[in-house]
Amino acid sequence: MSTMKINIHYAFLPHTDADAALGFYRDALGFEVRNDVGYDGLRWLTVGPAGQPETSIVLHPPATDPGITEDERRTILELIAKGSYGALTLASDDLDQLFEQLVAQGADVVQEPMDQPYGVRDCAFRDPAGNLLRINQAG
Repeated sequence: MSTMKINIHYAFLPHTDADAALGFYRDALGFEVRNDVGYDGLRWLTVGPAGQPETSIVLHPPATDPGITEDERRTILELIAKGSYGALTLASDDLDQLFEQLVAQGADVVQEPMDQPYGVRDCAFRDPAGNLLRINQAG
């Protein structure tokens, strides 16, 4: 087997309000906006941590794929609203400071920083669409 390097380049999360998503990812988390593309009344946002151009999150309008029925679209939107559709885990070298920063910005707290029984210290938030973001203490 080769020892080639493989990176996670893009992760995709749905958004239900592009401006609210920018408020969370750009303004609260401090991510760079790398792309903001509009098409046919919809917006796709690409954001990522400063200094890490190889890693991005594409925030996309949900359930826009052709071939999705209205029932399927409604189900996807219901799952997003419940926070049961998308999730991502970030890591920070200062979990407690980032937690306080997000709280000060009015982010939706799911879990305050705590030591998990499986050896990770983390906290959790929901973004404006309802996606679950866990944040681990790095290192």
